[in-house]
Formats: sequence, structure tokens, C-alpha cells
Amino acid sequence: MSGVLRAAWRLGAARGRAGRPLSQAAAGGAEGGGAEGGGGGGGGGSGSREAVERLVRAHPVVVFMKGSPAQPLCGFSNAVVQILRLHGVEDYRAHDVLQDPDLRQGIKNYSNWPTIPQVYLNGEFVGGCDILLQMHQNGDLVEELKKLGIRSALLDAKKDQDKK
Repeated sequence: MSGVLRAAWRLGAARGRAGRPLSQAAAGGAEGGGAEGGGGGGGGGSGSREAVERLVRAHPVVVFMKGSPAQPLCGFSNAVVQILRLHGVEDYRAHDVLQDPDLRQGIKNYSNWPTIPQVYLNGEFVGGCDILLQMHQNGDLVEELKKLGIRSALLDAKKDQDKK
């Protein structure tokens, strides 16, 4: 786990909401999952550890949220969408947990994190809105996205401002 993710995990632990790196989660399976609102597929119900593992690993950036990126249904989910949008991250998988109560509980069990939204980068649990906001504010999100081969749009915006 990277230093940034470890620090985010510690922050969650200090608040009594300790995340758990995927390396400690049950080894899971094949790639799968998919577009917004995703449910599960084989290996048990949509909230089973195996189904959640497939969803988490199906794409470099995965968000479990209330609503969809086009229509978030809570302020925290909206904040996550807006932060990703600021960075120019448009290609990500979003799963609406309000459409699937089993998935809603399953993702909480999987991460040992009690709240939604939940953000995963390259299969690693990052945290919720508060952690993503902190990473955005201190620049760590730019670095984590770079590790995924995603260039933050904020870098280009900064370059444009420097030219003025």
C-alpha cells in the first residue's frame, strides 16, 4: 500500500473507521462488473465478497455511491463526483448502492468502512468523501492518479495559469 493510502487508512482508523488494504481481504476473482449501477453476478449475491471483489478490481477507478455520476443522490456522493470531474477523471465505474441493498451492505463489509461513498483506486480502498477531499486539497490525488496513468486536468489548468 502506498504511503498516501496508508496515511488515509490511518486517518480513518483514528476516526474509528479503519479501512483495510485489499491485500488483507480474501483473494478474489476474475475481472468483471461493469458500468454504473452494477450488481453482482456469480459467486453468490451482489453483496458477496467475491462479487464485490470483482467490481472493485474491474476498473482502475471505482466509486460506490448513492445515485449516479449524472445524478448523485447525496451531498457526499456529489462531492466525490465533483472532485473526480475537477481532475478530469471521466472514465470510472460508479455503482449505485441504492439500487441494490445487498451491494450496499456488501461493500461496507468488504472495506470495513461504514459509510458511502467509497472510492477505490487500482483495487485499493482509498476511503470516502472526506479522504478524497483531503487528497485533492493536499495534492496527493494528483500523484495517485498519475500512478494509474491518469493525468489530472488540474496540472493542465495550472500550466495555463502560469502562461498568463
